[in-house]
Amino acid sequence: MTKVLLKNAKVVNEGNIFETDLLLEGDFIARMDKNISDDNANVIDLEGDLLLPGIVDDQVHFREPGLTHKGTIATESRAAIAGGITTFMEQPNTNPQTTTIEKLEEKFAIAANDSFANYSFLFGGTNDNLEELKRLDKNACSGVKLFLGSSTGNMLVDDEEVLEKIFSSTEMVISAHCEDETTIRANMAKYQEMYGDDIPIEFHPTIRSTEACYLSSSKAIELAKKTGARLHVFHVSTGKETDLFVNSIPLKEKKITAEVCIHHLWFSDEDYAEKGTHIKWNPAVKTKTDREQLWKALLDDRIDIVATDHAPHTLEEKTNPYTKAPSGGPLVQHALLAMLQKEQEGLIGLEKIVEKMCHNPAILFDIDRRGYIREGYFADLVQVGRNCRNEVKRSNVFYKCGWSPFEGVTFGSEVVRTFVNGHLAYDQGLFSERKNAKRLTFNR
Repeated sequence: MTKVLLKNAKVVNEGNIFETDLLLEGDFIARMDKNISDDNANVIDLEGDLLLPGIVDDQVHFREPGLTHKGTIATESRAAIAGGITTFMEQPNTNPQTTTIEKLEEKFAIAANDSFANYSFLFGGTNDNLEELKRLDKNACSGVKLFLGSSTGNMLVDDEEVLEKIFSSTEMVISAHCEDETTIRANMAKYQEMYGDDIPIEFHPTIRSTEACYLSSSKAIELAKKTGARLHVFHVSTGKETDLFVNSIPLKEKKITAEVCIHHLWFSDEDYAEKGTHIKWNPAVKTKTDREQLWKALLDDRIDIVATDHAPHTLEEKTNPYTKAPSGGPLVQHALLAMLQKEQEGLIGLEKIVEKMCHNPAILFDIDRRGYIREGYFADLVQVGRNCRNEVKRSNVFYKCGWSPFEGVTFGSEVVRTFVNGHLAYDQGLFSERKNAKRLTFNR
């Protein structure tokens, strides 16, 4: 069994920052203590760098199968570990869509061979696959995904009777994309009449409006309360929506939870003039006030998780006119660095970053022995160097699509090393060719 001894780590874990050594044996953290020695271990001196639990990203689109010109499980998981993300949950709007158990297992087979990071997938609910969803074992995957607003690969669920049956028929977490389709279509028709296909990008948050988001989120929450379903609202983008969530009970006891994504915490509508369709997402990036209110809700625990919604498209696709430019962008390589930048600016603490990006996804999805630095847990770990100048350039991104919305940004931190199940998967810009990723298991 391979042993690795990490010396002089500054661990951020469970609300504390402390110095320790860690002994890794095989896939697991065997021991945490000061002044550990082991003559049979490969010793790595972290020299006081931060050591975080591996980031758990509950929402990514890695585009495989069917959309592999944009990205693959191999390319995007490789970029993820370069960004400190050791576990991902991939979405069902691929081609074919992940809406049968057979297609779900086909994805798991691809990941078992190709993924650099630990993996699970969400099963897609549709207007006509309720019986298949009922057959799905609650431990088979990370959860169920519903699109209550259309997005890439249109899987819109708009039959209210079916929707209530889905909410009533599964014990799994239901993760929902909440935007009201009727509102969006009416707004789109108005602006297409004015501008044709070349609608100015700054109208994107007007078309995919606050009202569209709030109407859909509030309806989903009302339905979850009625049925007792376990609902997780993906990528909350408006300040108004944050009032729908509570912070008065522990996460483990919450039946209704929420997530915010990196782009909604970083960008605002003022950035459309420079970034254009490169920051076109669904839901849309909205105002500075919305961004401030999202940060407030994140810090006071109404919002539970920070994720990426990593969704790559080629530059050629993104530079199309508004109506033809797809929504989404690549984020996994720089998500942790973006949050650490906000920590360096004094907006959030290291402990809170780890809570929202590591601990809480593990709690919310009942993930087995991940998301924490604990003896007996899988050794998913990220070494972070500080006080550096780390500029994002097109030449140093690892995404298959070859670009980043953070190009030109200089971060003050860098991911030095990433361990996946005790294996040094990423080391100072170099990747191990040996993959040690595992399918997630759950305690449900």
